[in-house]
Amino acid sequence: MIITLPEKVNYIIEELMSHGFEGYAVGGCVRDSLLGRIPGDWDITTSANPYEVKQIFPRTIDTGIKHGTVTVMLGKEGFEVTTYRLDGEYEDNRHPKQVEYTKNLVEDLKRRDFTINAMAYNAKDGLVDEFDGLKDLQENRIRCVGSADQRFEEDALRILRAVRFSAQLNFTIEEETLAAIRIKALNLRNISAERIREELNKLLLSNHPEKIMIAYETGLTKVILPEFDQMLVTSLQSPYQQPNVAEYTLEVLRYFVEKLSKNIEDKKQQLIYRWAILLHDVAKTEVKAADSHMKKHTMELNDKGAIMAKTILRRLKFDNETIESVTKLVSYHNFRFGSSKEDIRRATNLIGEKYMPMLFVIRECAIEGMNSKVKEEMVKILNQAKKLYYEIIEDGECVSLKMLAVNGKDLIEQGFESGKNIGLLLQQLLEMVIVDPTLNTKEQLLRIAKNQL
Repeated sequence: MIITLPEKVNYIIEELMSHGFEGYAVGGCVRDSLLGRIPGDWDITTSANPYEVKQIFPRTIDTGIKHGTVTVMLGKEGFEVTTYRLDGEYEDNRHPKQVEYTKNLVEDLKRRDFTINAMAYNAKDGLVDEFDGLKDLQENRIRCVGSADQRFEEDALRILRAVRFSAQLNFTIEEETLAAIRIKALNLRNISAERIREELNKLLLSNHPEKIMIAYETGLTKVILPEFDQMLVTSLQSPYQQPNVAEYTLEVLRYFVEKLSKNIEDKKQQLIYRWAILLHDVAKTEVKAADSHMKKHTMELNDKGAIMAKTILRRLKFDNETIESVTKLVSYHNFRFGSSKEDIRRATNLIGEKYMPMLFVIRECAIEGMNSKVKEEMVKILNQAKKLYYEIIEDGECVSLKMLAVNGKDLIEQGFESGKNIGLLLQQLLEMVIVDPTLNTKEQLLRIAKNQL
């Protein structure tokens, strides 16, 4: 089994070995290489202690020297080099009280989470695979190194990592490992929201986000995303194809992943879309339909959905931009577009130019889960709205105050008194321009302001 190591990784390993130490690429980079994937980064493990590593290489950074890790800098690239170690007793289901260095590679590999992450490689010795990680890779299996109970008791985040790897690699979780996940699920309460968020993000960004069902079946979502459990017991009626909110949501997410996600290169945008889709109908768990007051029901669903989405994302410690974007899309996900350009200009002014194209994507995905009778008409309405929107944008028609041909300074220079009335006046002018875009010239708007307002 031959892995082609990057030149700089091979150089670090050879330098370690030339000084009498062992050195190997280890963990995820070995796993990904064996799968034919391009590793995101390369980790190196060695029998040299951190201070010996620092003596060998001229430029290093003490990134985690307390736990045996230094970063070796080669040019502008950094490579983490970690000493073989034994973990002491874990005190919080996450961190060992202390670490102890060892000269034995297998002892270091023994403390790792899953067999597919417990392989090491260098060009001299080839693949070191004491726990049959290669076999598990070949058989598409996630299995803990040694006792699954012990691995999850040591670090509860591994519980969620198992599900995440299952989604990223489309692997099954081995039975003993799965049983231990069920037993240890409540230990996730000891893991920080930030760590939970990052694992959920990676799961959602995978090609198989539907694997979140494993998290539900093993009791993880009850701890980290209880709203999803409620979605599974909230039934749906016509015009939906699926029996409950969660199954419908996962069908919508599947459509996005398979049909639309390839066009979105930015990772943050991908996350915004995927979280918006996951949460777009979360309020259906609390807001029941009232056939005689459908408009009121829709407004309540929008408002409640936005509140619930914001609550979930804040709980998971997301950044403000992501919270704002997801909340906005959830709030307007079932917005009813009109059929005229004026309708679309009003919608754009209300929702925002930034969000209109994103909303079209969310709507397209949501419609996919409807039955064929309503789907055709809804697709027709959506396509018409998109056509009109892009015509408006191409023609540069005014849809916001920033696009208005006059501003507050212009009005003050014409003798209008500064203050809140200026803002009201600009809103009135914008309203006129939304109705008739041809009015959006400085000359006409100033004349209207003087003569009529």
